[in-house]
Amino acid sequence: MKKSAKTGQSASASTAQDSQRLDTWLWAARFFKTRQLASAAIDGGKIELNGQAVTKRGKSVKPGDRLTIGKAGMRFVVDVEALNPKRGPASEAALLYRETPESIEKRRLVAEQQRAERELNPHHKPAKQARALLRALRGKSF
Repeated sequence: MKKSAKTGQSASASTAQDSQRLDTWLWAARFFKTRQLASAAIDGGKIELNGQAVTKRGKSVKPGDRLTIGKAGMRFVVDVEALNPKRGPASEAALLYRETPESIEKRRLVAEQQRAERELNPHHKPAKQARALLRALRGKSF
């Protein structure tokens, strides 16, 4: 490895500041709770980098790249703004990317649709008082 005359750092150390591993960036940006979950998403084909499907966890990400992230039925389209090799608080993670307005709108519409479906098809057990009323309506006393 050659050392830079100005900084005294190796060439690979200076390029590490220009790019970051995709799985590490996804973890640091708080899209996934662990690097293992981020890696599983990459392996599962849930991540695209600049419109191309990513199959390698170590793919380099740099500011200006566009990522499409599929997670829990939602699709995030974000532009990478900054790099951070360490996971920090959510306020710092939010500075690492900027979500596109189209992505925000699509996610909002999907959330509204899911909310409406849940209201139409409740899969929960009725409360105790509601169950008693249902039994009374059916003519059952137990």
